[in-house]
Amino acid sequence: MLQSTALLTDRYELTMLDASLRDGTAHRRCVFELFGRRLSGGRRFGVAAGQGRLMSLLRDFRFSDDDLRFLRDQRVVGPETLTYLENYRFSGSIAGYREGELYFPESPLLTVEATFADAVILETLALSVLNFDSAVATAAARMSIAAGDRPIAEMGSRRAHEYGAVAAARAAYIAGFTSTSNLEAGRTWGVPTMGTAAHAWTLLHDTEEDAFRAQIDAHGTGTALLVDTYDISEGVRTAVEIAGPQLGGVRIDSGDLPLVAADVRDHLDRLGATGTRITVTSDLDEYAIAALAASPVDSYGVGTSLVTGSGYPTAGLVYKLVARQDASGAWIPVAKKAQDKGSTGGRKQAFRRVERGTATEEIVRLTMDATVPEGSRPLVVPFVDGGEFDSSHEGPAGVVAARAHHARARQELPVRALALSKSDPAIPTVSA
Repeated sequence: MLQSTALLTDRYELTMLDASLRDGTAHRRCVFELFGRRLSGGRRFGVAAGQGRLMSLLRDFRFSDDDLRFLRDQRVVGPETLTYLENYRFSGSIAGYREGELYFPESPLLTVEATFADAVILETLALSVLNFDSAVATAAARMSIAAGDRPIAEMGSRRAHEYGAVAAARAAYIAGFTSTSNLEAGRTWGVPTMGTAAHAWTLLHDTEEDAFRAQIDAHGTGTALLVDTYDISEGVRTAVEIAGPQLGGVRIDSGDLPLVAADVRDHLDRLGATGTRITVTSDLDEYAIAALAASPVDSYGVGTSLVTGSGYPTAGLVYKLVARQDASGAWIPVAKKAQDKGSTGGRKQAFRRVERGTATEEIVRLTMDATVPEGSRPLVVPFVDGGEFDSSHEGPAGVVAARAHHARARQELPVRALALSKSDPAIPTVSA
């Protein structure tokens, strides 16, 4: 894994820095905002994720000798900028939505206040983390809602970049998944891990019976046996014959899952294995999970669809300059006005109006006043204050806190937000 995160950026950020140091604007105080103009895929809400991971990466945002040598050799920036970068430490402030929070169009997910030089070079790193993690978390929340009380595991490592897989497992756990197959996500972020055997285990042995017997000898009768390598009915019969009616579970990874699950449940019950749980995998997404709601399924495993955002692999978030100080120190709102790609100038505060336990509005107001409107809760919390990081958002403890916050926030959703069809956002974003 890379030791420095400083070059996880786009060249134009450093060329802007270089030019700003030349013309004297580099040290103007600025406010950058990370937000989404709309929700991807006509979804009814988004889930903000990646803040804790980003803060850890920003701690390591240092330009090493190798980084600086590369920039010099490639003539990306001049000597003055190389000297500036040699001593770079983010000294500004960052506030934003708590990780696991729900968001809607125009929600100010992160607000970065710093000099132009300090803030502009964070754009790509901030967007790459929050766009991916939020896309996965949003898909995971929809899948978790479709699964109801049934456990749902993340199994998508082989369908993602090797470190993207770790980030995806983390984001999915925050948004309601119960475990992951990825061991690095368990070690780094404390996500519970799971897994038993693949089809290769059965194919390794001379017979399915030999494979099941060896797995049970190694892991006990509480293990889950994969019963669809050959004939599913025969696999179920063999599994119960070897483990007895106390067999912990079976996994199904193919076929018409509603029909197959019903047949397997009936077969297990007739063999006396009434407590054996059924897990289904096989290219599931939120729609397939919803279609299995009435089936005798006990848990799910989701891979490809999850780590690709279930068709929307980015949250579509942007990072824009929204305010700067003039020569006298007065704050000036600034905004991009391009059609369909505009922004709203000025620093913002955000609140969610909640009536009788249900969210009704996202309130985004142009003010530095953090007074909470009546009947609302504040959405913005500090992450970095004058270069000092709040470590409570980072590491495994930060993941646990984000997961708990997501569960609380999701309870506020109106019923219409739980539908999977494309629609307008579940609550409107208003100015107040």
